Amino acid sequence: MNKTKRMTTVALLFALAMVFSLLEGMVMPLFALPPGVKLGLSNIVVMYCMAYMGFSSAAQLTLLKGLFAFLTRGATAGFLATMGGMSSIIIMYILSRIFKDKINYYTLSVFGALFHNIGQLAGVSLMFGTAFAMGYFPILAVSAVIMGLITGATLTVVIPALKKIH
Repeated sequence: MNKTKRMTTVALLFALAMVFSLLEGMVMPLFALPPGVKLGLSNIVVMYCMAYMGFSSAAQLTLLKGLFAFLTRGATAGFLATMGGMSSIIIMYILSRIFKDKINYYTLSVFGALFHNIGQLAGVSLMFGTAFAMGYFPILAVSAVIMGLITGATLTVVIPALKKIH
C-alpha cells in the first residue's frame, strides 16, 4: 500500500471510529453502567486497522483518537484516551506476535480492553500521584471481559465481509 493510500485509509478509519464513539456516547447512558464502563466500539476499528495495516497505522489511529478527545473534551480526556489506547494496542500487538495465528479476536479484544483500563488507571495515578485509582480496577476488569467479548464477537462476524472489500 503506497503512502497516500495508507494515509487516506487511516483517515477514513479514524472517521469511522469517531462515528462509533459518538454512537456509543448516545447509547451507553441508557444502560446506567458504572463510570468508565464503555462498550468500546471504536476499538473494533483499531483492531481491524492493526490486523490489516499493521501496528504503526493502528498507533497513528490511536493517537488521532487521543487528539480528538483532547480537542473535544480537554487535556485530561486526551491524556487518558492516549494512555488507554496505546496500552491496549501494545498488548494486542505483543500477543499477536507471540501467538501469531493461534490467537483469536475475542482474546485480543479482552486483553485490549483490560489493558486500556490499566493504561487509563495508570494515567489517573500519575496525574494524582497516588495509586488509589487502581482500587476501581476490579469493576473495570469485569466490564472489560464482558465488553471485550462483545467487541471481539462483532469483529469476528464483520471480518469476512471486510475481507471481500479489502
